[in-house]
Amino acid sequence: MQRSSTSNRLKQLMSERNLRQVDILEKSKSFQKELDVKMGRSALSQYVTGKSRPDDKKLYLLAKTLNVSEAWLMGYDVDMKRIPDEKRGTTPTPEIVSIYEKLEQPRQEKVLNFANEQLEEQNKVISIFDKKLEEEELFPVQGVTYAAAASGFGRGFEADDYDTYTVYTDEEPPRYDYAIGIRGDSMLPKYEQGDMLYIVDRGMSTYNGQLCIVVHNGQTYFKKVYTEEDGLRLVSLNKKYNDIFIDYPPAEDTYIKIYDVVGSFTPVEM
Repeated sequence: MQRSSTSNRLKQLMSERNLRQVDILEKSKSFQKELDVKMGRSALSQYVTGKSRPDDKKLYLLAKTLNVSEAWLMGYDVDMKRIPDEKRGTTPTPEIVSIYEKLEQPRQEKVLNFANEQLEEQNKVISIFDKKLEEEELFPVQGVTYAAAASGFGRGFEADDYDTYTVYTDEEPPRYDYAIGIRGDSMLPKYEQGDMLYIVDRGMSTYNGQLCIVVHNGQTYFKKVYTEEDGLRLVSLNKKYNDIFIDYPPAEDTYIKIYDVVGSFTPVEM
């Protein structure tokens, strides 16, 4: 009987083993090559959040990567321990097979009919789930590169095709001025590299911990912003990074632009 889900099991493993999604992807690289199965960051993120489920090949890849039973990873109430591939051909006969072989033929037929009914019902559920995913509407979002941001959008800058790219999300975007991807790990654990941010220009002058994109003298930062007596303090969520201080208001020869973050998403893997 299924008691949990792949999403919950992945979260459990990440918590127990102190793993991040990027760690799982790194561990999976050799198995991806061995099995000829590709799995990107966006796909893994959707498995962890429960937005989608891995197909058989990716489930097998994840199980090998994490060294757990495929059935356990699917959420079934079974032992987590993984039986090595080379020993799977010599495992004991499953209990259901032993019981089936002891039944008389009429009772075997009843068991077989019931099993077929259960399989058909299971396939219907999976089919409905897959169809829902296929029919899910995707929204295109035009992202702006960090180079474009650093050049100063918002002061006469107009992005051309070399400064933009398109990603997709399964959630309707909010009102936003620009979208920009996250670089680096300074905002972990909440925001990962490759996630997208929706940003707007609200023209605010005072900040008290708002999440912002700050464009300052050719540099682009994604931080929590605080207004202090002598300027702005930019704070990372990742404690291994020191705070950054910026003079504010800026000097005459200094350019600064601050955009508020109004949402984020992980792009759908296409």
